Amino acid sequence: MIIRTPRRLHLGLIDPSATFGRRFGSLGIALEGGYEVKIVEGETMKVVAEGEDVKTIEKTVKRMNLKYSTGVNFLIEVKKSIPRHVGLGSTTQLTLATAVGIARLRNLKVSIEELAEHLKRGRNSGTGIYAFKYGGFVVDGGVKEGIPPLIFREEFPEEWGFLLVIPELRPGPDEEEEKPLMDAVIGRTDVAMEISHRILLGLLPALKERDVKTFGEHLSAIQQLVGKHFEAYQGGEFREDVKLILDWLNENTYGAGQSSWGPTVYGLIRRGEFRRLSVELYDYLREHGIKANIELGTPRNRGADVVSENVFLERLIRSVAG
Repeated sequence: MIIRTPRRLHLGLIDPSATFGRRFGSLGIALEGGYEVKIVEGETMKVVAEGEDVKTIEKTVKRMNLKYSTGVNFLIEVKKSIPRHVGLGSTTQLTLATAVGIARLRNLKVSIEELAEHLKRGRNSGTGIYAFKYGGFVVDGGVKEGIPPLIFREEFPEEWGFLLVIPELRPGPDEEEEKPLMDAVIGRTDVAMEISHRILLGLLPALKERDVKTFGEHLSAIQQLVGKHFEAYQGGEFREDVKLILDWLNENTYGAGQSSWGPTVYGLIRRGEFRRLSVELYDYLREHGIKANIELGTPRNRGADVVSENVFLERLIRSVAG
């Protein structure tokens, strides 16, 4: 079984104060370039992966067995990965890839939402879950009981993209480090109301109308507002160590922000602008002594691909023959 996931940009949490009884609420976008995981039957559990990926996979296998009696004898190999704790959704994508692969091998009829809830995903945000399932641009309705419901999903324009910058800086907090922060944060109701207003009557209409300029303006404003919820925990509306990069992105792209806790930051662009802008950004970063990977964030308007190994090999053979 081969599972290929998206990665995701997290565009922010709406209302940490739960003004109307639902806490958080989030929005995000699925991008190409996530995990590729191979799962087959094995004589024992064997995980071929690096770093924290090993622990995440082992924990998922054991939890799946505890709930669904799926066993633990699988060979699981991570052939392509997302960097951990940089703001691109690595933990949720790998957890769901592993769970879905095992479920398919065992012919379990279980939804991605049920798997996510059992595996303790979506406690703060449903963006990673729905990016995995559907791709595209997603908004969830906040946490009340169980995982947050999906309330909006839209195809993201394929001619748009993101100038992704992944600086060589300290990673964001892992889940254990994040938990006390998320439990403690109390957002501002006035800020949550303005974020909601901008989403409903700014961001979403601009997305429907394919108006990149207006979408970007509201995206930047929403990101700054989201930062007000978390400025006491990260030293400002954004991390201080990415401020120079964000200054450039705000000047040179349609809209910019920080994905989750960072350090990944992004600027909204038309995909045809990537080559020129990436060269200019590279020169800017070099002048300021900042080391970073610069990538094109390509929107992905479908969820994870799950194919049997035989189908994967047949497609590979046809591709090579072609």
